[in-house]
Amino acid sequence: MPNLGSNTRTPVCGGKVRPRLLVALVLASCRLGGGVRSEGAEGAEGAHVRNDPAVAGAGTGNAALARLASEYWQAHLAADPIEATLLGTHGYDDRMPDESPEARAAERRLLDALRTRLVTEVPEAAVTGADRVTRSLLAEQIDGDLAFIDCHLEEWSVDPRDGPQVAYQDLAGLQSVEKPANGRALIARWRAMPRTLGQRTDNVLRGLAQGKVSARSEVARVVRQLDELLAKPDSEWPLAAPPSRVRGPDWPPEDLNQFRLDLLAAIANGIRPAFDRYREALRDRVLPVARGDATVGILNVAGGAACYASLARVHTSLAIDPLAVHQVGLDELRRIRARMQELGPAAVGTANFTEIQRRLRGEPKDPAMFFSTREEIERSAREALARAQAALPRFVKRLPRARCEVKRIERHEEQDAPIAYYRQPAIDGSRPGTYYVNTFEPGLRPRYESESLAFHEAVPGHHVQITLAQELTDVPEFRKHLGVTAFVEGWGLYAEGLADELGLYSSPLARMGRLSLEAWRAARLVVDTGIHALGWSRSMAVRFLTANTTIAASNIENEVDRYIGWPGQALAYKLGEMELLRLRAEARRQMGPAFELAAFHDVVLGSGAVSLAVLRGQVARWAGLPAARGD
Repeated sequence: MPNLGSNTRTPVCGGKVRPRLLVALVLASCRLGGGVRSEGAEGAEGAHVRNDPAVAGAGTGNAALARLASEYWQAHLAADPIEATLLGTHGYDDRMPDESPEARAAERRLLDALRTRLVTEVPEAAVTGADRVTRSLLAEQIDGDLAFIDCHLEEWSVDPRDGPQVAYQDLAGLQSVEKPANGRALIARWRAMPRTLGQRTDNVLRGLAQGKVSARSEVARVVRQLDELLAKPDSEWPLAAPPSRVRGPDWPPEDLNQFRLDLLAAIANGIRPAFDRYREALRDRVLPVARGDATVGILNVAGGAACYASLARVHTSLAIDPLAVHQVGLDELRRIRARMQELGPAAVGTANFTEIQRRLRGEPKDPAMFFSTREEIERSAREALARAQAALPRFVKRLPRARCEVKRIERHEEQDAPIAYYRQPAIDGSRPGTYYVNTFEPGLRPRYESESLAFHEAVPGHHVQITLAQELTDVPEFRKHLGVTAFVEGWGLYAEGLADELGLYSSPLARMGRLSLEAWRAARLVVDTGIHALGWSRSMAVRFLTANTTIAASNIENEVDRYIGWPGQALAYKLGEMELLRLRAEARRQMGPAFELAAFHDVVLGSGAVSLAVLRGQVARWAGLPAARGD
């Protein structure tokens, strides 16, 4: 593989497994400005995060570094109250993020000050060992945040996967309503929601005035989602559902009734009008001038080329050359195709790649290839997860304490959602890790990919890695919950192959599904750089995925639109996995018979989602490799 350079990062945002600040590329949450709080709002039970000793910069022996790590984390949660809620830290349950230009400017000043203090108060030469790793990762967190700010994505990006029309509806099913105080916090947040929605609309219109605009495919999807949402009566919105989750004796009937009335009033009097204004702006002003098929890449936005370089570095922790990455993707596709052809006779009765494509895509229609019902999809996910959980002690010594459960993606988001995703446990123990599967139109969902998806998103993948990071006791809080996309998604892709090594796949066809998904991740290197660095059109990207992968035709356009909307994120999977495999091979060669796979995994997972340079240094020290790079 060509030398792609070194060092930078990205965190994992609360909610679905995604990089921080990409919960929506318009920066719906994940901000370091001040949260928007409703006038006269009464907070949820429990102290605010700033008074929580669990957030107090533990895990470092350097007092100045501990203080800066704590300040960064507290500022992150205070400005990203939605993520605080999703993490299970409830002191900000009554707030919404502030997305105004003023808050953004304040965020930049805060980050600049923290970065300067890190350099002056904690010189690199003054720290060693674990503190040196923490210092490096904190600097990367701050630098990555600044990179997102300088891209000004909120001025033009419109997101059908995690925009407010999706993310806010999700929140309704995740925020606690255990006690009346929780309900009062939720009502305060719902009352603050219109202001944040208004800021989002203003941001997009400001960008429009500067000639910045999203891709038409993205805007059209969001307009459709808003049309569907606004066509429903308030009582049928997910935002109106929290009273139905109230259980137990803590809620007097009169309080529950008032909660229901207040919630519906917040929707009718504030949230619906704000969503209506957002739709009107997108439909009437943005969509007519949105970027068409030929100009979907970020290089077609002012400053887009520099932004893509920054985002790619943030996601991968590498200073990449887009042309080199593009070629890596092409080389990986050739290698994986050869493996598919080797497995083809046992899996689908042929070694011809074109015929393998036809059969995996259901040509001719074969019931063995696709699900028939939503229940079948969910059952398959549960069965694969159960096999993987039974194998846990075979590949890690430190087992995650939090459990993982399977749920269907909610109806309000399933049509435009990915085929699956994972949501981390709440740190207060109120919610387990959750593997969400998409059961929309089951007849178009391939059976053969189901097992590999479960191994990626749940066990041995995201659930193991993220939960073990959350359960660390000797690192600052930011290292438990944020991290580098290439580490997180690289581990997820690595886990698909690890499951094969552990014998977890049930058939040659399921193993073919694993290769199908690996080819998809290799193709992402080609398509993402093609769109955003080489000027590919949307239709070119669709044609490439159609010709070079076995992805179901029903999923290809969704995937291409995802790469359009999240520049650089798709590079993380393959580049991260390749580094993990490279390090494992080097460690095995160096250690010989002393190499133990579970011990290697404990080293890899033992410090959170670190940058790839830091990871290399840690593995090198453990294995006795020469010339370790990184911390």
